[in-house]
Amino acid sequence: MSAARVSMAVTGVLLAGVALAGPPRYERSASSEYDYAPVIHVEPIVRQVRVETPNRECYDEVRQVESRPHISDPEVGVRTLVGGLIGGVIGHQFGSGRGRDAATVAGAVVGAGVGYDAGARRSASVREEIVQRCEVRYEKRYEERIDGYRVTYEYNGREYTTRLPYDPGERIRVRVAVAVAE
Repeated sequence: MSAARVSMAVTGVLLAGVALAGPPRYERSASSEYDYAPVIHVEPIVRQVRVETPNRECYDEVRQVESRPHISDPEVGVRTLVGGLIGGVIGHQFGSGRGRDAATVAGAVVGAGVGYDAGARRSASVREEIVQRCEVRYEKRYEERIDGYRVTYEYNGREYTTRLPYDPGERIRVRVAVAVAE
């Protein structure tokens, strides 16, 4: 073997050894233990919440109702009949032949309508009716609600703060993980 080849082989072995002998890799320890730490301070985290409560309020309202009489009312019936006769007589004055008959019928119909309206207005009565009206109104108010707790605890001489959804009491459970440090 030539010196160059030996030199290359030795260099390759040395480089491979250095690459393999690099700094060791440490992975986070999956094994952890639990311990308890005393709680130093607990502070509730409070927020304002708007609450709307529906309230139904009812009141009585007086309404005037006009009652329209029916054709069977004697005054309305008489006025309708008289209006139809007068209208027929007036309509008969116009036209000749078949046109006169049509004008008579048209006059009678218009006259009966006018007579009915006049009779209905005279005998119409207005009465009061009590109607209950209701409305829903929303009462708005603000309440304080606890959104969580800011907890300060001590472990191994150091203070830590965390947020929890509940008050832990006098002590808190903590996870302790040990890892190699270099």
